[in-house]
Amino acid sequence: MQTTTAVDLGNPDLYTTLDRHDRWRDYAAEDAMVWSGPGSSPSGFWSVFSHQACAAVLAPSAPFTSEYGMMIGFDRDHPDNSGGQMMVVSEQDQHRKLRKLVGPLLSRAAARKLSERVRAEVSGALDRVLDGGVCDVAAAIGPRIPAAVVCEILGVPAEDQDMLIDLTNHAFGGEDELFDGMTPRQAHTEILVYFDELITARRASPGEDLVSTLLSDDELSIDDVLLNCDNVLIGGNETTRHAITGAVHAFATVPGLLAQVRDGDADVDTVVDEVLRWTSPAMHVLRVTTGDVTINGRDLDAGTPVVAWLPAANRDPAVFDDPDTFRPGRKPNRHIAFGHGMHHCLGSALARIELAVVLREVAERVSRVELVKEPSWLRAVVVQGYRELPVRFTGR
Repeated sequence: MQTTTAVDLGNPDLYTTLDRHDRWRDYAAEDAMVWSGPGSSPSGFWSVFSHQACAAVLAPSAPFTSEYGMMIGFDRDHPDNSGGQMMVVSEQDQHRKLRKLVGPLLSRAAARKLSERVRAEVSGALDRVLDGGVCDVAAAIGPRIPAAVVCEILGVPAEDQDMLIDLTNHAFGGEDELFDGMTPRQAHTEILVYFDELITARRASPGEDLVSTLLSDDELSIDDVLLNCDNVLIGGNETTRHAITGAVHAFATVPGLLAQVRDGDADVDTVVDEVLRWTSPAMHVLRVTTGDVTINGRDLDAGTPVVAWLPAANRDPAVFDDPDTFRPGRKPNRHIAFGHGMHHCLGSALARIELAVVLREVAERVSRVELVKEPSWLRAVVVQGYRELPVRFTGR
């Protein structure tokens, strides 16, 4: 274990080039712990990178909590105001209650029912871009599919989807100049205002959507409902869109992948897992120690913020052979793209089905995906995201 200091890993400028993977690989291989002093986070934070260390921090029995916040910038002295209310930053009874309420709408069975909606969205997107000009997948395809699905789960009218996509862009990509017209905080506020209006409508006329489901629990306040609608909207949109964009990137750059998926030579579920590992859209997860704990041989006091870097863990050379290479048949594939432990992403089944449908539909209808130029990356620290992925699709 190596300890390194004097680098602020919360600086989004560090993540706009593929140099980030070199840095993460070195840290993971060394099983490093890095201290970032006050800067992007008011009190500083420790970081871990290896698969083993990240899994240890996120393990169900680990002495850590998410209730102070799950992103760089929060800690025990500067907590997230939604801690203990929003599912992603709650623990114990509240977390279990919310998972029980939300889970059935995001389950594998529910996802299968939504697969036709996903297929229609993918088909419509391909109709618009096949045999045409240059298509920026990061803008024209990646956001559309998860947004349509999540909005259907939430009961959001189709005419409001574009607005909510724009707001989620700002909420999670706010450091990038693409979204400099609104801060992440402003975007979250606008999302909450929108859901406040939708909640009012659902209280008067309940449906079978998630908003109505949350409202049916008398123990949840309106604030609880608001915050968890925000959680599902952003969680369901912002990471899956970049995984979908990454799937198209793989089609453009991995020799023979289109034909392998089309002909059944590659197992689609296995390819989905490799897309998730290779793209790792959720960049980091923050936890705060609840008691004295030793991580990587270093003793940490209670109240210490620790960040697990998921893309580093998912390319840890101790766990993954040739980790930078996209291997369609990679097995085993013990990635933690959806996190680990009690906070493992509740929408993982839905994301997997969305990706599987994208892979199958593109392979069936497209003979070639040509990368027009190398992708550019978001200036962001919460998501590892595509800023632009220009390609040309040639139909079969």
